[in-house]
Formats: sequence, structure tokens, C-alpha cells
Amino acid sequence: MPKTSVDAPNGILLVDKPQGLTSHDVVARTRKKADTRKVGHAGTLDPMATGLLILGLGSSTRLLTFIVGLDKEYEATIRLGISTTTDDADGESLGSAPAAQVQRVTESAIHEAIVTLTGEIEQVPSSVSAIKVDGRRAYALVRAGQEVQLKARAVTVSEFEVLSVAHSRDAQGEAVIDVDVRVVCSSGTYIRALARDLGFKLGVGGHLTALRRTRIGGFHVTDALRIEDVASPPKLLGPADVARRVFPAVDLGLEHAVDLSHGKKIVLADQADSKHPIAAIGPEDRLVGLITVKAGVSRVILNFPAYGPIASDGTSDEVPDALEITTS
Repeated sequence: MPKTSVDAPNGILLVDKPQGLTSHDVVARTRKKADTRKVGHAGTLDPMATGLLILGLGSSTRLLTFIVGLDKEYEATIRLGISTTTDDADGESLGSAPAAQVQRVTESAIHEAIVTLTGEIEQVPSSVSAIKVDGRRAYALVRAGQEVQLKARAVTVSEFEVLSVAHSRDAQGEAVIDVDVRVVCSSGTYIRALARDLGFKLGVGGHLTALRRTRIGGFHVTDALRIEDVASPPKLLGPADVARRVFPAVDLGLEHAVDLSHGKKIVLADQADSKHPIAAIGPEDRLVGLITVKAGVSRVILNFPAYGPIASDGTSDEVPDALEITTS
């Protein structure tokens, strides 16, 4: 039986997703292992991809909205010489470039093409992405036989580094070039599209054969658990710890924490104005909420389970928050 909101796990879980599972598969397994329904993830990984998947449990699912937008780092292998319907190895081949043409692609040409795909660029997402078109996922429309044309969107590729270049033949004997790369990019960047566009610029086509997400913001895959190692209760990062990694923070005394958790404005005379979220941390390192500050007065963006009334001994009782959302 799932735990009640009082004793259910609450925090952030870092999972190293294996190849072959969807992000939803990982969520479903975590729900079972943690014995709780309230589990969500920040940033989908395709079944082919491995690496860091950030899960939120309990009221910490509210933090996922902010984690999704953090920059990301990937390690990937781009195969030049062959294009596919999905821009990755799961798709059907659209054809191979002639061997002589592939063999003429030099390492310096690869570096030069990558420069044009670095910085602030316009990128057309893969047609099998999860972007919604008229209320339906693009990949669902493609599977239903519909042609999907997605609009270009602005993304930032801050680092696009070549790690190695290897000329070889694939299983069918076609000439290919496997390029191992490291990419640091903004949220919403498609590495499959970078592989496709690199192949296009070099005139030989290209697709992604391996992808591993190594970092999201300040969270690293080296700190993640394998899904089979997730225990009950799971080992979680506390909401306040996570909030300090994502936002600037302000520490509150108990009275301010109680007032803020009940929706009241509080005076923070020493706090500079901020249009961006600030994590308000109460006693015992508890995340009270996310706020902005204007003219020394707080404005609540998001509150977490409230502090109860101040008792005579100076402690407070937590009360369940009936407004918690469920993310899936």
C-alpha cells in the first residue's frame, strides 16, 4: 500500500538510466521500489540513451519544473555516412553516401562544420521528438504515417568538442566515420539533430548511434544510482539541498518561515531585489518555498508543505499540503 503524504518519501533521486528503458519505465519502477505514487522526472531520455535522469518524489516534484530548464552535458557518438528516419540508430536507413565521398571527409572538415553548430543557433528538432503538434506528440503523428514539419527554434550549444574520429565500415560494409563528441547545451537542444545537421553540412549524412547524459545543471551522473540499486526507503537529496544547488538561497528564522509557508509576505530588508527565484530555507534546513523580492518584501512563487503553529517550546508541526501536484 502506498505511503500517506505524512510518511511518503520526499526529495530528489538521481538515476543512471540504462539503455532500453524509457523515462516512464524508470518512473514506474521507482514508484514500486519507493512505495509511492508521486514520482516525476525532469527531462526525458530516449530508450537508446543512457545517463542522468532526475526524479522528484513527494512534494519535491514541484522542483522538477525548474530543473528541466538547466543546461545539460552529453557524450555521444555521431556516425557520418548514413542518414536515418529518426536521426538515430533506432530509425530505418535513408541511404548511405558513396565510400569515396565519406573517405574524403577530413578531421579538419569535421571541426570546421562543428564550429557552425556551436553557439546560439537555430535548430529544427527531429520529427520523432516529443514536441506537441496540434495537441499530439510529433513522434505519435510520424508513427501514424503523417508527415511532420517542425519549426526551427533557438538553442545554445556552448561546447561541442570532438573526442575522437574513426573511419571504419558498418555491419553492411558501408564506409562510415564515427565521431565521439562532448556537448554542453541549453535545455531543448536535440543531440540527434546536431548529428543530422553535421552530416548534412559535410555532405554525407549522419545519425546518432550512442548518447549518454552526464550532467544536468549541478547534478552529475557520477552521483546517480542504478535503477536496480534504488532501495526502500530510497536515498534522496533533500529539497533544501537541491534548492541551494539550483537557486540563490536565504535562511529564515522560525517566525518568518511559518508566516511565509502560510502565504504571508515577509520583510527581508537586507535581501537585494530579484526577479528570479530565491530558495527560502527555514530552521532544520527545510525548504519553505521559492520567492522573489522587491523593495525588501517577499513574493511567493511556490510554497512547500507548511510549518504548523509555533508551539510553546519553539518547535513547529508540519501539516500536510493538499495542493501537491502529481507529475508523470
